[in-house]
Amino acid sequence: MSWVVAAFASAFFAGITSILAKCGIKQTDSDVATAIRTCVVLVFAWANGGYFPGSIGTIGSIEPRSWLFLILSGLATGASWICYFKALSIGDVNKVVPVDKMSTVLAALIAIVLFGETSNLAVKLGGTAVITLGTFLMIEKKQSAGPEQQQDRTWLAYALGAAVFAALASVLAKVGIEGVESNLATAIRTCVVLVMAWAIVAAKGKMGQAVHIDRYELVFLAASGIATGASWLLYYYAIAAGQVSVVVQIDKLSIVVSVLFARLAFNEKVSRRSAIGLALIVLGTAALAVWK
Repeated sequence: MSWVVAAFASAFFAGITSILAKCGIKQTDSDVATAIRTCVVLVFAWANGGYFPGSIGTIGSIEPRSWLFLILSGLATGASWICYFKALSIGDVNKVVPVDKMSTVLAALIAIVLFGETSNLAVKLGGTAVITLGTFLMIEKKQSAGPEQQQDRTWLAYALGAAVFAALASVLAKVGIEGVESNLATAIRTCVVLVMAWAIVAAKGKMGQAVHIDRYELVFLAASGIATGASWLLYYYAIAAGQVSVVVQIDKLSIVVSVLFARLAFNEKVSRRSAIGLALIVLGTAALAVWK
């Protein structure tokens, strides 16, 4: 499979993940839902690793350096989630999300510097700028339902931390999966993320909620986890075989998928501002994919 095709397929599954997850967290706590979804992803990842010849059987031949970077990548993902949830708890969503979305830009820039992915550099930088602008246009400010409250400016530090750790997760995974079968690398990394996800639940005293989840929502959470697993497997296959700076931007097309399915499933309308942002994301992504 071409790494470009894998990147686009990853974006599709990532896009429907948010739709399925939305159906599964109407009554379920988001932290608990995230931990449960990670369990499903773990099962899916290891099952997929066992299906493909040369996956699990090669675990004993993984070099210590690769183990280190795979674990660091998983820890970076967990740290990103912790910072993201903390930022959301003390700041406005319409302020936190745009900062967190900068992770893809940071990942692309780090890949250019560390991995020397400088072919068609002008296109990559221009495409990254267009995608960033489109992302900010997609995120519209919403009026708060309650009176304005004075907020602790530390939300910005946590949001920046989430973006930095998410970018590091992609770059560290690129280093960690060199010489390691991509499905196996994803499974190992998911184990680390699982520990982090349940640690968040335990730290917030929400373990008891995990056994009282509505069965209807559990089905959607499981489906969301499977979609996440498929997205991850395709994503890390793509960055292992291709260029991180391009893959992380193609992955942004998940926003397009989410918008389209949200329109069909929830009748959510797209404003003119959001439509322009969506068009910019598509154009920027197409430029990166064609002139990779």
